[in-house]
Amino acid sequence: MTVSYNEDRGKLEIELFGELGHHEAIEAIDNIAALYECIMPVELILDMGGISFMDSSGIAVVMRAKRLCDTDGIAMAVKNAPRQALKVLSAAGITRLVSFI
Repeated sequence: MTVSYNEDRGKLEIELFGELGHHEAIEAIDNIAALYECIMPVELILDMGGISFMDSSGIAVVMRAKRLCDTDGIAMAVKNAPRQALKVLSAAGITRLVSFI
């Protein structure tokens, strides 16, 4: 799992690459939280386009990012979710809670 980011005028875009299983999810959550706390964005975009596989642990990654944003009233969205990841997120009802672009 690799995490990269871009920040432009308060908009933080975090890109995830590789497999997102249990161990990778813990690392991703830690990285997202650290970036969020450091940058304090006005908007957060979680780009999942580089995810090659995701199990239910990926739900925790999305929901942790959502919880961080909700606490501060920050807009949050997921973009480029691969078909397999979108199936996992949809089955858990996450698509009703988070914006997907």
